[in-house]
Amino acid sequence: MYLFLKRVLDILVSFITIIIIFPFFLVIIIILKLTAEGEIFYFQERIGFKNKKFLIWKFATMLKNSINMGTGSITLRDDFRVTKIGKYLRITKINELPQLINILKGDLSLVGPRPLVQNDFDAYSINYRNKIYNVKPGLTGIGSIIFRDEELIISNVKDVDPHSFYKREIAPYKGELEMWYQDNRSFRLDLLIIFLTAWTILFPKNRLHEKLFKDLPKRKFK
Repeated sequence: MYLFLKRVLDILVSFITIIIIFPFFLVIIIILKLTAEGEIFYFQERIGFKNKKFLIWKFATMLKNSINMGTGSITLRDDFRVTKIGKYLRITKINELPQLINILKGDLSLVGPRPLVQNDFDAYSINYRNKIYNVKPGLTGIGSIIFRDEELIISNVKDVDPHSFYKREIAPYKGELEMWYQDNRSFRLDLLIIFLTAWTILFPKNRLHEKLFKDLPKRKFK
């Protein structure tokens, strides 16, 4: 019943949201077409349900071939590869909205672990890689809320390779968080995470998740 309700919620919310924000979509499409390199959408291969790959939809926010430039799959704050309009789209998370199409297609759910590129997925331990996508990946999730500004977290670490820091500190903690979600997942938890996602967009520095979920794994780094 939970999975049925979850899929119904996915379809209803994504379909209704696409209809409501379609005029806004058109504005963003026009702006992107007339700025930077004229790219509108960015399609990237991600790891999905049962570790099967799929193409994720995003509004283009970075230079072409950015994956082979700079820090690769890791984006830093004020990254030179991010376009001017792209910076705004990333901070507000508007660049993620085309993933509503992925939800309609069934690639994603509203709530679940974020689908990663292969390189970042490989940063997980083998135990987490075998389990993390036993549930469908999501547009948002507990990891997305806690790592609301992952770019800033990595950028603030000095004299350390970003990929090494991600593998040593961020990936293990994300793995713990996603296992916590799998152990506790329910329709109520999904609704709370959706609410917290909206709340975090409005109030980025809030710690409401700590009050609602007192048994969350503890973060071991600053």
